[in-house]
Amino acid sequence: SLLTGLGLSQLDIQRLAIRYGQVIAQSHPRKLALLVGINQYPAPIYPPLQGCITDVELQHELLVYRFGFHPSDILTLTDAAATRSNILTAFEEHLIKQAKPGDVVVFHYSGHGSQVVDPEPIAPDGLNSTFVPVDLPQRLQEGIVEDIMGRTLFLLMSALNTENVTAVLDSCHSGGGTRGNFRIRAVRTDVGKFLQGSPEEFAYQERWRHELQMSLARFNQQ
Repeated sequence: SLLTGLGLSQLDIQRLAIRYGQVIAQSHPRKLALLVGINQYPAPIYPPLQGCITDVELQHELLVYRFGFHPSDILTLTDAAATRSNILTAFEEHLIKQAKPGDVVVFHYSGHGSQVVDPEPIAPDGLNSTFVPVDLPQRLQEGIVEDIMGRTLFLLMSALNTENVTAVLDSCHSGGGTRGNFRIRAVRTDVGKFLQGSPEEFAYQERWRHELQMSLARFNQQ
């Protein structure tokens, strides 16, 4: 009924899925993927999740056996390996440095989402959505977290030298409770307005803006 309300029939969705599958399964010089999944967060700061590792495992199988990715071209970071530094380094080394025009790139993240105060706000609430890596936030008492901001993901994706890019983002910032057997993949929304991105995060964004020759005005506009 929801799909009908949106004007989408099952046949429409099947046709779109087939078309998408045909594109991503085409023969290209290379198909690269970075898959990140985090279940075990540092307790009690963030509640643990269920299913994120399974998401990554299933995505890996899908990319290999349905879309023809070579297993050696798929890099997986899960739980303790999915630190802020490891995620950013993997995106740079595995995706940005290797992708060439015409290549297919897939980035998948399953884990907690959150929000931090945006120094250059675009959204009316003045916040920017984030991904929560597995790092223990050492400066949490100061309101500083190790999150990777949506702004950073935009810059990283802008640095990819191909237009065939798919991002699968299985996280949110819509609540912190459970619904039946499902756990919402978010930290509490009422703390976002008190959290700050780290100085390292903003320096990282500045570095990429410089490398991409992207002014702050253009960055905000895009």
